[in-house]
Amino acid sequence: MAVLEGDPAKAGLFTMRLKLPDGYRVFPHWHPKTERLTIIQGIVNLGTGDRFDAEGTRALSAGTYSSMPPKMAHFAWMKGETILQLSSIGPWEVVYVNPGDDPRSHSAPGH
Repeated sequence: MAVLEGDPAKAGLFTMRLKLPDGYRVFPHWHPKTERLTIIQGIVNLGTGDRFDAEGTRALSAGTYSSMPPKMAHFAWMKGETILQLSSIGPWEVVYVNPGDDPRSHSAPGH
């Protein structure tokens, strides 16, 4: 992860780039503010809802833009090494539907 502008921990606009490996999964979560994604490389298979369903996703290829409103539960898995640009308003929070899926916790599966 590289922060390009602003500070995700502080109030105000920020933009960051994320590089994720092939097959990486992001389990259902939501954010208190709008999240905006631009896919730069690879494919983000994005789904909505509070249950991870790899078959229930939409493939977003390089050049695709997506915006999710506050508190919209969503999840994703990556096909190929994936680089995406994320913009939002800080302070940024990630709230996992199932706290055990949070990669910041010691019990998170497959992260």
